[in-house]
Amino acid sequence: MDELKPYLQRLAQFRGVAAGDLQFERLGGLTNQVYRVGHAGASYLLRIPGKGTEEYIDRVVEAHNAKVAADAGISAQVLFADSDDGLMLCRYLDGCTTMTPKLFCSTPGAPARAAQAFKQLHTCGRRFEFRFELFSMIDEYLGVLDKLGATLPDGYHDVVGEAEAVRRALDAKPAELAPCHCDPLAENFLDNGERMWIVDWEYSGMNDPLWDLGDLSVEAGFTSAHDEEMMRAYCGAEPSPAVYGRMVIYKAMCDLLWTLWGLIQHANDNPADDFWAYATNRFERCKTLMAHADFAGHAAAIAKG
Repeated sequence: MDELKPYLQRLAQFRGVAAGDLQFERLGGLTNQVYRVGHAGASYLLRIPGKGTEEYIDRVVEAHNAKVAADAGISAQVLFADSDDGLMLCRYLDGCTTMTPKLFCSTPGAPARAAQAFKQLHTCGRRFEFRFELFSMIDEYLGVLDKLGATLPDGYHDVVGEAEAVRRALDAKPAELAPCHCDPLAENFLDNGERMWIVDWEYSGMNDPLWDLGDLSVEAGFTSAHDEEMMRAYCGAEPSPAVYGRMVIYKAMCDLLWTLWGLIQHANDNPADDFWAYATNRFERCKTLMAHADFAGHAAAIAKG
């Protein structure tokens, strides 16, 4: 682990500690290097930012929001965060299972526990830095891709044009903004069977809370039964057509946005995955959902309120 020495030397917890006295475990991560580090009976999570992330992630915002989420009781305590290069050290949350789409869909109560964690975040009464604004971020990511000389999937701009109807419906009934995770990959949830924790606040900001729910549904591969469980737990009752429709609309819109994120990873030669396939698969899923007979009805329900 010689490559980690320059990072460890910057952290008070490990300064002067012999490498042999530390235990390392490489964890998952699509864009960053993430490690569990053990020392003297304590466990830490070390995050080393990936190549090119400085183009689209504000590390000052991330550090602030991660600390707010920890104060809200749903995320790990932040011990160190460098706002220049994004090096971060947090407490490791022991006794938890890192979720996956398969686990989310097979573990009893998992969608409900995730919804309850979201509710705790969304109603904590604190503010996140940054306004996560879907269409502005699409424009920003398109600008990054233009600088990188990247190729878009055929028809991408056409679908963005079709999404203007969604934009009008959302603008007709603007949501009350709340602190949101905004990138709820299944692997960003840790479950101990009684409650869930949420980690990784790189894309977090003030947003429509229903974005988090729609995005999680997509990332975890929820069925309609999982969606219903999640929404009932979040709302405390059956959701209205407008609320449920908003969640479904965001399922398509998150794929529209994260298609571009995948293309940026592909253009940056990120070796963690086949990001061209990732991006094109998301784009096809977005088009399929937007073409579904119920999609226009969900947009109409939102506009009606």
